[in-house]
Amino acid sequence: MATTPADPDRPERTQPRTASDAVVAHLEELIFDGSYAAGDSLPSEAELAIQLKVSRLTVREGVRSLAARGLVEVSHGRRPVVTATNATQLRDFFSSSVRRDAGGLLELLEVRLAIEVHAAELAARNATPPQIDSLAADLQAMTDATDEETFTAADMRFHHGITEASGNRMISLLVEGMADPLRVGRLKSLHGYLQGTPDLGDLLDEHRLILEKITARDAAGAARAMRKHLATTRRDLLRSFG
Repeated sequence: MATTPADPDRPERTQPRTASDAVVAHLEELIFDGSYAAGDSLPSEAELAIQLKVSRLTVREGVRSLAARGLVEVSHGRRPVVTATNATQLRDFFSSSVRRDAGGLLELLEVRLAIEVHAAELAARNATPPQIDSLAADLQAMTDATDEETFTAADMRFHHGITEASGNRMISLLVEGMADPLRVGRLKSLHGYLQGTPDLGDLLDEHRLILEKITARDAAGAARAMRKHLATTRRDLLRSFG
């Protein structure tokens, strides 16, 4: 009997080892093949138990596993709901890594260098006029900020806005996943900057140059401007460590 050739674009799945693994594999298939979109309710515990010939407890364990990974949302007395793609697991990973080792902030900055330089280049090619307007508003909020928390919040919106304007969803999710430790790192680097000068003018100019290059559709210039800014961030972060 002829066999159907494997789809080269579809990752090969490992065989489930337990009944709970089989439940997880089945639900993943339903979610990832588009049978259930974000916001849709999955079949009930009872329905899945009958369909898969397992106990309701086994179904519950499988659903909890998916919930822990951020694939579904579980509320008491309601069917599991498929969640939109999110950075939950990445956020947990990056946060715990930095909490264990403050030096992880420098490693995180290297990750930013790898991601955000390219994101700025892509944003110069792909940003829509509303996205550019939003970046300009974030830069104005940084300029108008009267305290470090407000400045940092606007700074984070500016950088995240660039990743969104890149048009690459994976880049945006990566930066979203780093949000909590990035906030810590930005506050530290700001403290380091202020140790050198109380005037934020140069720091604002770096952001302004990035925006100018994106607005001008100068991809190479945007990448250079972002690289220069992150070099300043590294200097300030090191200074904050004393």
